[in-house]
Amino acid sequence: MSKGWALPDEVLRDAPTYTPRPYELADLEMLLSGAYAPLTGFHTRADLESVRVNAQLADGTPWTVPITLEVPTEIAKQFDLTNPLHRVLVLTDPEGAPIAALDVADVWPTREGYSGVGGPVRRIGDGGHGPFRRLRRTPEEVRSLLPPGRVLGVFADRPLHRPQLAQISHGARLLSAHLLVLIPVGDVGPDGLPPEALVRAIFAARDRMPPATLVAVPLVRRSNEVHDALLRARVASAYGATHLLSTGETLSGGGPRVVIPRELAYDNRDGQWRAREDIPPRNRRLALRPDEIDDLLNRGFPLPEWHTPPAVAKELARARPPRRHRGLVLFFTGLSGSGKSTIARGVADALRESGERTITLLDGDVVRRELSAGLGFSKADRDLNIRRIGWVAAEIARHRGVAICCPIAPYAEARATARAMAHAAGGGFVLVYVSTPLEVCEQRDRKGLYAKARAGQIRGMTGIDDPYEVPTDADLVIDTTNLSVDQAVDMVLQYLIDHGWVEPRLQAIG
Repeated sequence: MSKGWALPDEVLRDAPTYTPRPYELADLEMLLSGAYAPLTGFHTRADLESVRVNAQLADGTPWTVPITLEVPTEIAKQFDLTNPLHRVLVLTDPEGAPIAALDVADVWPTREGYSGVGGPVRRIGDGGHGPFRRLRRTPEEVRSLLPPGRVLGVFADRPLHRPQLAQISHGARLLSAHLLVLIPVGDVGPDGLPPEALVRAIFAARDRMPPATLVAVPLVRRSNEVHDALLRARVASAYGATHLLSTGETLSGGGPRVVIPRELAYDNRDGQWRAREDIPPRNRRLALRPDEIDDLLNRGFPLPEWHTPPAVAKELARARPPRRHRGLVLFFTGLSGSGKSTIARGVADALRESGERTITLLDGDVVRRELSAGLGFSKADRDLNIRRIGWVAAEIARHRGVAICCPIAPYAEARATARAMAHAAGGGFVLVYVSTPLEVCEQRDRKGLYAKARAGQIRGMTGIDDPYEVPTDADLVIDTTNLSVDQAVDMVLQYLIDHGWVEPRLQAIG
């Protein structure tokens, strides 16, 4: 099959379906829109190897960044690559609505339980939904709107404050160029803003920009900064940019010319805007660092008008209210018997007494009974259990409540997923590792689980015959070996107070 390939309805109806992960869905939308032109589908093995070695696809087309899709191996086994009618995969959105059909040209093992699939894609369905969908124009549509002449592309993955706006305006004047602002909305921004909040903040600064075209682009960040920069340059070119304003990370990579005006009074080295050292002091203006902006928002202080236009400040205050009014996932992890559930209940009771936050306690045993009934204790089932807890907790945080979770959560990847869900929902995430040693937990053994595991009566007991991955990213570590319950609860409450998540406690009633 080739670009424009047609399929009978019955083939699509009988084809296997799969919902890609969020970053794969974002890549899929970029492929379907033409933003990754000349790429028309996910890479095959030959493409990946050629990209790695030669910075080009297997057919010789220049390309530098892997664009891949993984599916469960049980799905990959269903394809017959010799039969065009039996190598179709229907890709769906998280709600199960069809988005695209993939003509599977290659299948290969990638990791346990998963296989890579590659081949061209074709849009099916109604084109998707979501906030600001009208701004997700295709590159062809955007190019038709641009005036002739130079076009200065800018990727706005953070809100635009006065220093950035001054740099953008100067670059546009320097080139006599029309401004094209590309807003990445494929995932949460580097400062934690949800995509819809970022779009509102960028539009709030529109009256401070020169004539501009604003576009929402479903582009996600890679873990590789070079890949990020190369892909941004290529995408900017696809949307019609002839020049690209550098923020310290952008490379040309065959894309538009990179503009770095030397006389600008602002620099963005290491992702932090600051006055350039080679500018005379009289021409410098101060710029707040991202962590300083975060601190002001976290504490509920207004952003200074000399740094942030009032309309932008208003949008940021709406999206990032003070921590004491923001949703929070308080996530306890530790071995069975470590004391995490007891501490979590004590913290929940104390916060309910204060009456200042809406509290939901997601106890591990209760969740197992009510939300994850039927799941076992394999790694896959444990991960699914934590993912369910994380999803519910994130929804609570989205509505500015406090979700207190206390599962064992033995695996780092699952805990990281829960953290990412909370941040994507606009909430905070505090990981409390209850580090009580195994021998102490065994001495307590209120449920008799360790004794049964030692006797071989049960298997998969965390700490005995199933691993516990000690958190390296815990926000608070508590060993309850020599602590009372009240002392441990006080440690958590004090952390929440010190970091602005709750107000100092009122005097107890009674």
